[in-house]
Amino acid sequence: MLDKLLNTIRQYNSNCDEKLITKAYNVARDSHKGQLRNSGESYFIHPVAVAEILADLQMDDETICAGLMHDVLEDTEFSKEQMIKDFGEEITELVDGVTKLTKMNNQTKEENQIETIRKMVLAMANDIRVIIIKLADRLHNLRTLEYMKREKQIDKATETLEIYVPLAHRLGINTIKWELEDLSLRYLDPVAYYSIVEEIDQKRSEREKTIHDIIQILEGELDKLNIKYTITGRPKGIYSIYNKMKKQNSSMENIYDLIAIRVIVENINECYAVLGVVHNIWKPLIGRFKDYISMPKQNLYQSLHTTVIGLKGQIFEVQIRTFDMHKTAEYGIAAHWKYKEGKSRVSNFDQRLTWIRQLMEWEKNTNSKEFMENFKGDLFSDEVYIFSPKGDVIDLPAGSTPVDFAYRVHSDVGNKCVGAKVNGKIVPLSYKLQTGNIVQILTSSNSTGPSRDWLEFVVTSGAKSKIKSFFKKERKDLNILEGREMLEKEVRRKGYDSSKILLDEWLNELVEKNNVLSINDLYAGIGYGNINLKTIVTKLESKYEQKYIEEKTLAEYKDDLSKVHKNVSYESINVNNLTNLETRFAKCCSPIPGDKIVGYVTQHGGITVHTIDCSNILSLDNKERLQNIAWDNNPNAKYPVKINILVLDTPGVLAEVTKEITKEGFNLAGINAKPNKYGTYTISLVIEVQNATQLDKLFAKLKKVKGTLDVFRVKS
Repeated sequence: MLDKLLNTIRQYNSNCDEKLITKAYNVARDSHKGQLRNSGESYFIHPVAVAEILADLQMDDETICAGLMHDVLEDTEFSKEQMIKDFGEEITELVDGVTKLTKMNNQTKEENQIETIRKMVLAMANDIRVIIIKLADRLHNLRTLEYMKREKQIDKATETLEIYVPLAHRLGINTIKWELEDLSLRYLDPVAYYSIVEEIDQKRSEREKTIHDIIQILEGELDKLNIKYTITGRPKGIYSIYNKMKKQNSSMENIYDLIAIRVIVENINECYAVLGVVHNIWKPLIGRFKDYISMPKQNLYQSLHTTVIGLKGQIFEVQIRTFDMHKTAEYGIAAHWKYKEGKSRVSNFDQRLTWIRQLMEWEKNTNSKEFMENFKGDLFSDEVYIFSPKGDVIDLPAGSTPVDFAYRVHSDVGNKCVGAKVNGKIVPLSYKLQTGNIVQILTSSNSTGPSRDWLEFVVTSGAKSKIKSFFKKERKDLNILEGREMLEKEVRRKGYDSSKILLDEWLNELVEKNNVLSINDLYAGIGYGNINLKTIVTKLESKYEQKYIEEKTLAEYKDDLSKVHKNVSYESINVNNLTNLETRFAKCCSPIPGDKIVGYVTQHGGITVHTIDCSNILSLDNKERLQNIAWDNNPNAKYPVKINILVLDTPGVLAEVTKEITKEGFNLAGINAKPNKYGTYTISLVIEVQNATQLDKLFAKLKKVKGTLDVFRVKS
């Protein structure tokens, strides 16, 4: 494996530090010795695969070494201090940067996702190579996703489309982006994925003949130009075809321009010369020509795109670019790493990645929900290219308005904007800009600032955050007062004594979690609407219950469940050396006979039964309150269990699932079906079981029901 890796690196970097790379290889191999992946293979296969992906991107020696050791600090005994000693600060910081991206607090899935993105933003600002390593890591994990449980496959694939694909897109690393898209689709909509693959395979010979004929015709004309060129043809990616089918609500056979021809030449003049030849041979489609050479995309991409109609009515796209542009199109920011005296230097191209600075601004000035919306929206939107009166080109998301343009120029221009001209004519501030528009912003020193109405039509996250920031600063004192009143009113409405629930200790914890500086800032955020009031109250309620009413009594708990769980036995626990204790089962983990359990003595002298792997027990500071307990042999007792069943959206699957449950003699206490993305449903239900063995047998039968993807027990 080492020889293969070094051979790949030598092809683009003949002066690579083979000794350093070999040393990193050996450290990773020895550190991961004995560790296995879900596939049963040696874990060491993974870091080597990540390093090979980085080598395919032609990354520098330091990045390759960090890729080999990217899991060493997190998953092995190898220390950061030792890595600094053996490999230096630069490589260690890259490895540590990747490690920090994977460490999550015990939060909800959405909170973890937001934390991941925030960490990525900070990592990109420090060293963008950390994100390139993480993209390579995610790509190999997706290549081996088949060994994960179905629920994990869906989570990872969804996260990939929502976070990693937009990042790869904005970094311009299309080789990784395209594969991530196709692999994600394979797990999110397997029916659509394999049907597209099958149709592509069926028409392979026909498509290859069409591509061959097109190339032959084009070569005959390009030879007359006496230039050096290469021509290739390829079908569009599976995910790209899938999106076209969804967008046009059509089958694959009705989708045109599924073929792309790529011409690569030596300089820009030759690009335009080839364009003239293409349009002379075939008729171009009106409105389908894009010049990304004169107006590059934010991710550095440059190329000429034109869609034409062939002699037999075949519609196809032709992309024309230089060899340097092609390298950037494939590898993005990674293509601009330069090698000087064994050190890697990124070129000035990263100065054009303005979206990284935008991300930093969003990270500082928006709440979690807005930050997530900004990330998913702006990073993956189409672009329009607008000219200033001086001829400067500014790229904006499609649908942007003069106000978006004004704030992109400068905050003061946006705040003092009173009107706009497009191509010399006055237009409304809500006017939708088009590529090629020349925009002049009219300002006034007497302007009192932006209008709140602008928030209804601006598109860019930068404009939104700057408008909100203006109003936030203007009325902060009022926001603090309103926020405090809103919070006090809400806790009183829910029956709490505000003096007992609005404790500074708890509020300061929320200050830290919401990335604000003080309790007054927390109040201001609530008053302004940046911080969700209900979320804050829910967090405070949780603290209150832990402190004052920690556990419900046995009688209350029985009363809660009496309507649907009449046969639950709360006397089936043998509490060692303890008597006269009220006993209840924890809702967080819902233990049943067969689970290993432990008792937690509450402040009121009762005992709550948890599974030993319950997250609340594992994170408990006061372990002295835990007691050894065991199940009594009570064969007649039944226990409520919540289970989730992931199914395809096919007729009759819900009926078959419930039929199987009732056939096995289980009482069905409640049921709910919720649609997910990509054509699946989650069926949530509560049943009564006697023990874990009985539940396992039911799971085995449910997994055999046609259309069932996964069955699992919900412990929280």
